Formats: sequence, structure tokens, C-alpha cells
Amino acid sequence: MKKKIGILLLASLFLFSGSAALASESEEKLTPVTLNEVAHSIFYAPQYAAIELGYFEEEGLDLELVTGYGADKTMTAVLSGNADIGFMGAESSVYAYNQGADDYVVNFAQLTQRAGNFIVARNPMPDFKWEDLKGKNILGGRKGGMPQMVFEYILKKHDIDPLYDLSIDQSIDFGSTATAFSGGKGDFTVEFEPSATALEQEGVGYVVASCGVESGYVPYTAYSAKRSYLEDHPDIIQRFTNALQKGMDYVNTHSPRQIATVIQKQFPENDLETIITIVTRYKEQDTWKENLIFEEDSFLLLQEILKSAGELDEMVSYDALISTQFAENALKN
Repeated sequence: MKKKIGILLLASLFLFSGSAALASESEEKLTPVTLNEVAHSIFYAPQYAAIELGYFEEEGLDLELVTGYGADKTMTAVLSGNADIGFMGAESSVYAYNQGADDYVVNFAQLTQRAGNFIVARNPMPDFKWEDLKGKNILGGRKGGMPQMVFEYILKKHDIDPLYDLSIDQSIDFGSTATAFSGGKGDFTVEFEPSATALEQEGVGYVVASCGVESGYVPYTAYSAKRSYLEDHPDIIQRFTNALQKGMDYVNTHSPRQIATVIQKQFPENDLETIITIVTRYKEQDTWKENLIFEEDSFLLLQEILKSAGELDEMVSYDALISTQFAENALKN
């Protein structure tokens, strides 16, 4: 009897060891990929849905997500090789290209098609007009960054001169404007979520306008990698894009509550109802594309915004900085 028990224990041990080896082998098959994102925001819900629903693992990728806190920092991480893929405004790729980068970055997928920031006032303004900003102090974004340039683009649409008709404070670091506004700085502030909703919940600010609605469709954020990385690792880029498309499909076919429930782990500082409010706000303004294809008209509009902001002297070829093959393949799949 003891001999039989010993044999059974030995068999179990081999079975356990085999299972552990298979699990370990399965984990080893995942390809590591480092993604540096410009900010961690509910604005990028399709990306977090793809993470939380396991779509990157389904594609055989072990994704490491790093937040750069600014497009300049994200671009530096990609160019230096500290990140394989960058997620930021596509204007950064134009700057790097025009500065003569040898191994410049190429955009291969577009995520958002509207600006993600909002005008926050100190008091409720149900009849807000853009002209109400004249003569006021606004907490804005970094010079040359997409949030600031789109804001200026909107002002000019309303015949408001960003230099002379109002004062835009660009001295505050990205992500710190809400704290500064809460502390008494500025008459208005331009905020992403969840900061805009947080100011409302504190009772110190009120969302009065959406830059995304006012600007129209703009290629606000995109995924990019060095040209050499795209050439050397097309399979990784394709699998990455496939996972993103699944995340995009999910947010476009599910309710704000379902989306919020899925991505809540990414935002532990926010309760579920707050996330639902923010997702609803973004979903209602048609923030997310149905596909990841970065179209030529969008790239032209982006460069027109750069020129309007005084940040671009020479237009860049669409074919030089945009690749659509991975997004097109992901859509087919």
C-alpha cells in the first residue's frame, strides 16, 4: 500500500512539474514590448480595454506600460531605445523628422480623432461663449504641444488672438494645471480627464466647453515607432495593432458602464461612477475612431494646425511619417 502511495505521489509530482514547465514555457513565448504613453488618461480607454481584456496576451505580447508625462519625454524614450513604441501627439514625429533625425519615428496607428481637453471655469456658465475668454487668464499647455495648439486653433476660429486678446499661462507643468487652478490661479483652465471632472467634484471648477467638439475631427494621438523598429519587427507591430483594434471594437460596441467597469483597475483613484461620467463624455463627442488608420486628410489638417501655431515652416510628406498597412491588416482580421 505504501509503495502504491509513493508511486502516486511521484506521478503527481511529475504531473505538477510538467504543468509548471508548460506554464513557464507559455509565459516565455510572450514577446516583451515597452509602450511609453504621453499621459495616463481615460481619454485613451480603448488602449486600457485592450490591456484589461487580455488582448495583448492573445497576440503573444507581454506589454510593459510606462507613462512619460509629456510628448517630449515620450519621444525621447522612443528615440533613445528606452521604449519600443510611443503613444503621443503625431506632431512630435513631424518635429523629430524636421530636426533631421536619422532613424525618425513613423506613425502606424491613430487612436483618438478629437481633442480630449475641456475648458473649465470657476463658476457655472451655461451660456458660455468663446468670446468670454477675452481679457481672461487661462492655464494652458506646453508650447508646441497638441493640447495648446488645438486650443489656439479654436481661438482663431472665433477671431480671438491668442497673443493679445487673452493671457495664456504656459509655465505650469503638464498634469499640474488642475492643482494650480484649485489653488486659485487663472480664471479658466484647459484640462483633460479625470482632472476636469475632479475639479467639478471639488466644487472649484465647472466644465463649460469641449475642445474636441469645437475643433472637429483632429488626429490627436497616435502610436509610433522608429523606422528601424518597424522594419525589423513588423510582426510585433502587427500583433500590437491587432490588440488595439480589438480594444477599439470593444469601446465602440459597449456601454459607458461596461467600458468603465473594464478599465477601472487602471484608475484606482477614481470611483466607478466618476469613470462612467468621463467615458460617457468622451463617447458622446465621438472621441474614438472605428479603425486605427491614420488618413492623409487628417495628417494635412495636423500640419495646418502646426503652421497656424507657428511651429512648422515646411510640410512633411504623408508617406514619410505615416504607415497604414498594420492598421489596415488589423481591420481585416
